[in-house]
Amino acid sequence: MCSYKKYRQLALGMALALLHGFTQAASYIDVLDLPAKTSALAVRSPLLGVARAGTRLVAVGQRGHILYSDDGGKAWQQAAVPVSADLNAVSFPTAAQGWAVGNDGVVLHTSDGGQTWSKQLDGRQIGALLVNHYGALASAEPANEQWATRVEEGQRLTEEGADKPLLDVWFANEKTGYVVGAFNLILRTDDGGQHWTPFQDRSDNPQSLHLNAIASTGDALYIVGEQGLLLKWNESAQRFVALDSPYQGSFFGVIGKPGEVLVYGLRGHVFRSVDGGASWAALNTGLQVSITAATVDAKGRYLLFSQAGQMLVDAGDSRLTSIPQQNPAPSAGAISTPDGTLVLVGSRGARALDVK
Repeated sequence: MCSYKKYRQLALGMALALLHGFTQAASYIDVLDLPAKTSALAVRSPLLGVARAGTRLVAVGQRGHILYSDDGGKAWQQAAVPVSADLNAVSFPTAAQGWAVGNDGVVLHTSDGGQTWSKQLDGRQIGALLVNHYGALASAEPANEQWATRVEEGQRLTEEGADKPLLDVWFANEKTGYVVGAFNLILRTDDGGQHWTPFQDRSDNPQSLHLNAIASTGDALYIVGEQGLLLKWNESAQRFVALDSPYQGSFFGVIGKPGEVLVYGLRGHVFRSVDGGASWAALNTGLQVSITAATVDAKGRYLLFSQAGQMLVDAGDSRLTSIPQQNPAPSAGAISTPDGTLVLVGSRGARALDVK
């Protein structure tokens, strides 16, 4: 039997535990409201995306870290960022104007080439965006059942909270751009991010598969996702239409030049199309690990990188040739500078390579 003294000690312990929990709850700050911490180790921390802002390089990564380099990736400085959410991708249509996206539905904007950032949107607002947008359409077209379904989706997102990962971002210019993410989340802006329009109804993605990447080849805009999803923007239809896919596994990226496009993903799969996605030819990588990053170098060659650290170069036919490198590391993003320097970002931070 428990004595009165032991009972009192147990009660006191429970009270202290509850008080500790209340103190922790009171001191909790959402990562969407907590500025990223400045750290000398940020350049060696996990980074997930990199882009050119004119001659500057800007990289984004975990805990809200954003770094910029003005010497081709040799030295980096940390930017002022208002959130600590993990950041997944970054896009600069001009040297000054840029956008970054990440977990918790966060969208950040810079107007000074990546030195300072402000928050334009986060996951706490996205559900309401859907409800308001599709609610207006439902009022205008009450017989159209898809609008009611979209409203319900927005209500669900609102109830679930801020956890709505945005996985990629692409801007055509200072005004028009897209962010894409999990469960077919697509938002478009035509005023530089001041307002965002849901585009879920404008994609051929009935299963609401995750959208992993969006990119332009110069003459077409593509989205790739899980389960072989391939989408292409159709200007006349004003929607992303589905393309026949050569592979049923996930694609992690898309890259190209006018007249051709490459998509890459799971288990070393890479495909090329030279007819706007109407047909695809497989490129032999010789790998069974996923391709996770790609860039076009100063010579116009495609360079692709695997999650195991291998580097491949497009040989101009159906082959991808492996390029040996010292201390290979997994790559999540890649960019080539005009002078031929290759900058990779990944789990070990940022590093610059001289590739011949």
